[in-house]
Amino acid sequence: MQLDEVIDQFHQALNQFAKGNPEPVKAIFSHSRDVSLANPWGPPVVGWERVSGALDSAAARFKSGRVTAFDALTKHVTTDLACFLDIEHWQAKVGGADKISAFELRVTSIYRLEGDTWALVHRHADPITTPQPPDAVLRK
Repeated sequence: MQLDEVIDQFHQALNQFAKGNPEPVKAIFSHSRDVSLANPWGPPVVGWERVSGALDSAAARFKSGRVTAFDALTKHVTTDLACFLDIEHWQAKVGGADKISAFELRVTSIYRLEGDTWALVHRHADPITTPQPPDAVLRK
């Protein structure tokens, strides 16, 4: 599958993720031992079993959601590796809330050509989309 097709498929899969279903997203991730994920709810994890579990846990925090837009900031593509920096615009019920909230995620995604298709080998998502004060890196 071509890279653009996989990216489109992943964007569609995120809408299922935002409804609490991680399976379409998990299908696009590499199932290798070097796959990695850093999401807003926990420390980074490496290896398919840990990534799969973290995806299950993260998807369980969402209900009735969707991703409304993707702002592509930059991309770097070689013959077998691709890196993207995007801002994702989400709407979902988060953490058991009754009301849908809008939020943005800053996302770095790395895809690798595995056989004849591209697989997501790293995703880092966090809510930092605006300038932060100097002490933002300090634990409170």
